[in-house]
Amino acid sequence: MAGSFGNLVVFLVEPSAAQAKFIVAQLKTMGIEMVRVYDSGGEALRAMHEAPPDLVVSALYLPDMSGTELVAAMRRDESLTQVAFILISSETRPQALEPVRQLGVCGILPKPFTAAQLDTALATTLDFLGQDDDLAGEISGEDLRVLLVDDSPSARAFMRRVLENLGIEDFIEADNGRAAVDILAATMVDLVVTDYNMPEMDGQALVEYIRQQSWQNSVPILMVTSEANEGRLAAVQEAGVSGICDKPFEPRVIKRLLRHILDHR
Repeated sequence: MAGSFGNLVVFLVEPSAAQAKFIVAQLKTMGIEMVRVYDSGGEALRAMHEAPPDLVVSALYLPDMSGTELVAAMRRDESLTQVAFILISSETRPQALEPVRQLGVCGILPKPFTAAQLDTALATTLDFLGQDDDLAGEISGEDLRVLLVDDSPSARAFMRRVLENLGIEDFIEADNGRAAVDILAATMVDLVVTDYNMPEMDGQALVEYIRQQSWQNSVPILMVTSEANEGRLAAVQEAGVSGICDKPFEPRVIKRLLRHILDHR
């Protein structure tokens, strides 16, 4: 699969020369040769404004800002919102990683990471950047309408970009479950993609409402979440969700669900 990544232009933001050397070597094993290394977020942002890369790979702790602040700055800048982002960090605390997950990233890799973990993050990057012609051809003309429910605008934008690459053009967005309920009362949809943790009404409550009270009680529902509590995830499964995938969003899961929807039409 390494050849698929060969055309990516990557900016690596890593203050440690030793770590940077290791990561560059790992990227090269995946066929990526065009890697520029920066030791601070500010330097990388200035370079991005001159010539945006396809992908930014960054450490969490930088000398002038955090990796979270770096990707947040990118998402606020219209010229950089479509640049993919992967975080590499030894940090494991949910409170440190959750803000990154909410900003729409292609992967969060541990230090050290395995070749398989890097391959998965890069595959997600390709799904974010380019169209899946095979699935897009199947969906073309089907007029699938997708309801995206997430209190993070960046997360919704990321999911929308991936879904657009799969050939979907018709979207409705809601920033919490309560708003989604109002939309579902008046508008028919073919798929609901929802976060778990949201204000007003969380993802589990939304799934329960759809399955028990909505006139659209058979609509497929994909839960995209960083929730790690097995009990809560089991409760979501029991409520009737069609699929669960992690944040960062995994396009392969949505592809399987879309194929299932198309096969049953």
